[in-house]
Amino acid sequence: MVFMLPIAVIVTVFTFTAIVHWTNMQRKEREAFYRAETLRRITEASGDGAKAALELMKEDERVRARKGREGLKIGGLINVALGIGLVIAFRAMFGSGGGPITSGGTGSVYLCGLIPALIGVAMLVYVYMLAGPVE
Repeated sequence: MVFMLPIAVIVTVFTFTAIVHWTNMQRKEREAFYRAETLRRITEASGDGAKAALELMKEDERVRARKGREGLKIGGLINVALGIGLVIAFRAMFGSGGGPITSGGTGSVYLCGLIPALIGVAMLVYVYMLAGPVE
């Protein structure tokens, strides 16, 4: 009887996750269908429809690339902030050292916060220096 609550919570979480995933897939499929239907109608409507449809597709691709780039910027900033926070928190918890970890000391555990920080820096370097411009 004691294990019923954790089991119920686990089943509820996984059921909710599955339903959310399914609804998102249904929404994306519906959006793709409507987009394809709109492009078909534009191309059939007039002689300039093909040019308009092509321009609409290019604009959609530009918006998608811009959103992806913005996502990388936000992800990089979050990782840098997380890394700095971990460095500060680990430094406060474990101090600045006291010998290597193998000898029973804490070592420089606070430097583990540099891992997410450097991942964030790499994401930001890619976005601002290495990625091509969004046309």
